[in-house]
Amino acid sequence: MTWAAIEGAAFRQSLDERPVQPPLDIEAVRKALGDLEDGPTPARETLQQLVDAVTPALTGTAGPRYFGFVTGSALDAPTGAEILVTGWDQLAYNHLSSPAAAIVEEVTGEWLKELLGIPADASFGFVAGSQGGNTIGLAAARHHVLAAAGWDVERDGLFGAPRVRVVASEERHATVDRSLRILGFGMVPLEQVAATANGAIDVGSLERVLAAGPQGPTIVFLQSGNVNTGACDDLAAACDIAHRFDAWIHVDGAFGLWAAASPSTHHLCEGIERADSWATDGHKWLNVPYESGYVFCAHPDAHAAAMAYSASYLVGPAAPAIRAPGDFVTESSRRARGFATWAALRELGRDGVAELVDRCCRLARSFADQLREIDGVEIGNDVVLNQVLARYGDDERTDAVITAVQRDGTCWMGGTTWRGRRYMRISVSSWRTTPADVDRSVAAIERIVAGI
Repeated sequence: MTWAAIEGAAFRQSLDERPVQPPLDIEAVRKALGDLEDGPTPARETLQQLVDAVTPALTGTAGPRYFGFVTGSALDAPTGAEILVTGWDQLAYNHLSSPAAAIVEEVTGEWLKELLGIPADASFGFVAGSQGGNTIGLAAARHHVLAAAGWDVERDGLFGAPRVRVVASEERHATVDRSLRILGFGMVPLEQVAATANGAIDVGSLERVLAAGPQGPTIVFLQSGNVNTGACDDLAAACDIAHRFDAWIHVDGAFGLWAAASPSTHHLCEGIERADSWATDGHKWLNVPYESGYVFCAHPDAHAAAMAYSASYLVGPAAPAIRAPGDFVTESSRRARGFATWAALRELGRDGVAELVDRCCRLARSFADQLREIDGVEIGNDVVLNQVLARYGDDERTDAVITAVQRDGTCWMGGTTWRGRRYMRISVSSWRTTPADVDRSVAAIERIVAGI
């Protein structure tokens, strides 16, 4: 284990200079991984083979010039905490399986609510990501709105249940659609609301959609941080409207909810406390290792009713006053996710989280400002957070630039389609990124654009 930790640390130390995504020989990696043997292989030899096989294919997502998929580089403290978690090998279901894991999640959940401006009496769960958070939020919403209509969905299912209206922006994230499919709603009930030019929900359109349909059980999805532009819905106005129609409001705040943690960007989340459930990720802007997401619910009874279960072997004769993490998520056999988040919040503190958000926003604006100076480059969004859309002429040329930048290795950005046009999407989310990294990346893009 010590050798593995040293190897991992050496890789992280090399990220500043190694190509963000090295040239990939897929068949070479497959061949190096070998075949399944009949007999055992010593642990050190096994790990050495793994390192040798996959190192040439590793993407530098933990480095300072990776700007894809809105993911940050894990900070040192939560990275170390993950190593400890693996060594401790805790089962974070309840106080019987791991009292330490349960207590750490309890404490850390309270810290998160305070930091994000979520009501102190809200329940919470540590999930793998916003997909899980959105699904659990929707499950709690389903329970609540149908119970109000006299229907027990956990007992009777959806067959014959009152119709539930689901209202969401045309610019919602795709995880919302998958959550609807997972929970049996399907896509037919979804009523789409128009979005503004920068991707936030049009509150006038929201009111018209809600008023036009039949009144009854209703769930409204709002968004903090459009995946392409970073735009945040006007939560205060949208919540006022939705509550007039007795709707449950779920906020998908995968990365944008972290704007609430900074005085400079908090206004983008004004009204956050008026929602009924929220989802966000730690492995995005909080810079903790992957599979660190959170769901919060203003109605703990609905949250637990939708998620909790028990069995005789899972409870003790006298349960102590420790919150059971497994009552608020879908998994029972789950790793202890709370340790890494606790470590990140302890390492950064309130001011550190705010500074991280502010710095990434400044660097995103710097990206946009510098790219505008290159002939033929168009910035396609109002840069309100950490997202930048850049276009290099037509769709074909833009995709050619994206491909060339990825192959160059100086930095890595993905492509996206926004308003029917292709763009390079730049997401600045890492604590490691500096102004020099932005300058170096822009210089590489300028060089590549000149050659295409």
